[in-house]
Amino acid sequence: MGRAILKAVTVSFVIAVAIPALTPVSSGQQSKGAPAAPVPPQIAAAQKVFVSNAGGESFESVIDETVFNGGPDRPYNQFYAALKNWGRYPLVSSPADADLVFEVSWVLTDTGLKLPVLGQLRLLVIDPRTHFTLWNFTEYVRGAMLLGNRDKNFDQAMTIIVNRLKLLANPAAAAAGALPK
Repeated sequence: MGRAILKAVTVSFVIAVAIPALTPVSSGQQSKGAPAAPVPPQIAAAQKVFVSNAGGESFESVIDETVFNGGPDRPYNQFYAALKNWGRYPLVSSPADADLVFEVSWVLTDTGLKLPVLGQLRLLVIDPRTHFTLWNFTEYVRGAMLLGNRDKNFDQAMTIIVNRLKLLANPAAAAAGALPK
């Protein structure tokens, strides 16, 4: 029995010494950060885009409470208007005429976080010829007690998505590694 205790103490000692010794190596590697990977050139080169409404869960009401104003097409309508105001990409009416497809969607979600999150606003940048996703933006929308505050939080998430797209579409910002995370 004494040997079993000695063996357990030895194993515990080895684990106690080995794990902390390995930890700085892995955290040191992560803190340096990987070099920025290239942005698919189709994003900066695109001349025309099609905006796709991938929909998602309705946010007209949850437990008889209006989640957001604007109905279930709000993400699509708001993103479309933001792109039109930006003017970087002409908007076309068919994916066949587009260099990129921007697919916007919304989903109610429970993240399990302590923060009151209502859902995710998501934008996929898709190559219409290959149907591969070139880039994905996801932004969480914080919950709030009042409808007006939920609307503001949705607007804020949409603004973040659009601003991240603007940075990504700017080749100089992408080359300088200025892409937001």
